[in-house]
Amino acid sequence: MDLRVLVVCPDEGSANLLRTVLAEMEITAEHTPSISRGMERLQDETFDAVILDYRADQSSEEFLAKLRQTRTRSRNTLLVAILDADFSARPVFGLGANFVLYRPLSLERTRLSLRAARGLMRRERRRGARIPVNSPTSVAHAGAEDLRGTIMDLSDGGTSLRSEHTLPPVGKVYFQFALPGQQQAVRLSGEVAWQDASGRTGIRFVDVPQASRRLMQAWLLQNNFRQIQSKDAPPQPPRPMDRQTQPEGKSAAQSGNRRVERRFACKLGAEVYRMGSNVPNRCTLSDVSENGCYVEMPSPLTGQTDVEIVVRTAEMKLKICGQVQAVHPGFGMGVRFVFDNAADREEVLRLLALLAAGPTLDELPR
Repeated sequence: MDLRVLVVCPDEGSANLLRTVLAEMEITAEHTPSISRGMERLQDETFDAVILDYRADQSSEEFLAKLRQTRTRSRNTLLVAILDADFSARPVFGLGANFVLYRPLSLERTRLSLRAARGLMRRERRRGARIPVNSPTSVAHAGAEDLRGTIMDLSDGGTSLRSEHTLPPVGKVYFQFALPGQQQAVRLSGEVAWQDASGRTGIRFVDVPQASRRLMQAWLLQNNFRQIQSKDAPPQPPRPMDRQTQPEGKSAAQSGNRRVERRFACKLGAEVYRMGSNVPNRCTLSDVSENGCYVEMPSPLTGQTDVEIVVRTAEMKLKICGQVQAVHPGFGMGVRFVFDNAADREEVLRLLALLAAGPTLDELPR
């Protein structure tokens, strides 16, 4: 599998370090110090990832706009942004970044981050097919409003839908739909890529507001993990914790429904706080899924306690709210995550993507 990365970076020292690490991983790197040249290359070629030395200026914004246009064609291009150490990563994640690196670049952290990015690139290469979905949508175009259709599948670059109405082959088409499990509506525009006699139409996304992109990316990543679990993961016998906490009257199969999502074994240092308290309790996360984790600590918090878990890595700081579900004195406790919005869930999915790519994370000292 030949992976190709475009490095857009004016600093020769940083570019050399990136090329060295990418070469170690057998990833082909193309370097340009010029953002304008980088935009030309995006127009001509498809890359598995782009590493951008982000300077928060007009040229960087123009490059990101060009990359979003490219993503409507390639769908799978990852973005790694290089930022100043005092620059907040959150707005850059909002612009579509998958990972961030901080200047000055260090060899070890760059290796860790690019290893995680490589795992995502490989999975995106394998994924190919869109994720099935069955959601009603409102469709509008020049001369017609509030047409009805059904979204049949979805990727971050396009969709196919079924409608009784023939859509125009030229010009923008506007959509509004809600994905399963989400309350907020996705609003975007696209253009027709193909149509067939059965009433199905392929749509290539053109303009996607950041709020809608975040909703789609969170849903796609969540359901991609579920597809990987259903296809690849072998059946696992019940863990002792599962048997101890299984309610009376429920079969093992019924209680196993809590574990349909993929879980990642890890040893990730963290701090856990009882909700409303500022007293940290050092702990280790040893088992993480999109809906919960196991917290190893000798004196776990008792009762149906609301907690906040803080995880710091080289690339992100994550705060997760949750509720204690099971307590094992001397060992730890099981925690179910509680999400206030889709952005909170997306942060957990980003952490899972890093865990999926490698056995360790570059944890920051405290």
